[in-house]
Amino acid sequence: MQTCKFKAIAVPLRALILSFYVAAGGSVLAQTLPLPRNLIAFDSAQGEQLLLASQAKQAYWPLSIQFVTQNNQAYCGVASMVMVLNALSIPAPVAPQYFPYHVFTQENFFNNEQTREVLGPEVVARQGMTLDQLGQLVTTYPVKAKVYHGADISLKDFRKLAVENLQQPNKFILVNYLRKVLGEEKGGHISPLAAYNQETDRFLILDVSRYKYPPVWVKAVDLWQAMVTMDPVSGKTRGFVVVSKD
Repeated sequence: MQTCKFKAIAVPLRALILSFYVAAGGSVLAQTLPLPRNLIAFDSAQGEQLLLASQAKQAYWPLSIQFVTQNNQAYCGVASMVMVLNALSIPAPVAPQYFPYHVFTQENFFNNEQTREVLGPEVVARQGMTLDQLGQLVTTYPVKAKVYHGADISLKDFRKLAVENLQQPNKFILVNYLRKVLGEEKGGHISPLAAYNQETDRFLILDVSRYKYPPVWVKAVDLWQAMVTMDPVSGKTRGFVVVSKD
């Protein structure tokens, strides 16, 4: 009976997982790079089961609805912030392509004088952003954000803090990590966390470069090690930002 019940839940979940891939960019999975063995693809049977068994997945549902692909290879931070702002239902500007509707997009995110004072879109398109700039940019909108550099927090404390936030509504975590530590290609990257599976000690990263990799389940220790890496631009370690409503 338990098996039948599980299958009844898993089928619609599978449909939901695939639906937000299609809605946000068509068949983007067709061209993704092969994953290293230490990562578990979210669109696999095992990846689905990890979500079903997760007790810390409050962020998954609102983020999955707002899931987007970054517009260019430097816009991972912008795409991640757009997802979070929309998931938090922060008042958004008009999006010309969806007129008269209001929604945050990667095109209108910088239509804010305060945002441009922190960093302009042309700079981000050329070189991306640092962890501190990520925290500064998102708070040009009415949200709270706290920046944590990897060197300043232990694996144990990171896990505890991340899980606590993933168990609460309207709390989101943006991680800034070095891909090559996870066995991926190749440099620094930013994406939101969506869930945590206690049994396997893995976090689900909703990777916004969906043309490159699918969302993946990564071991907590591997993610932490990928955040405790030096960003050559800032001269500080990478890390994560916790974002919530004011």
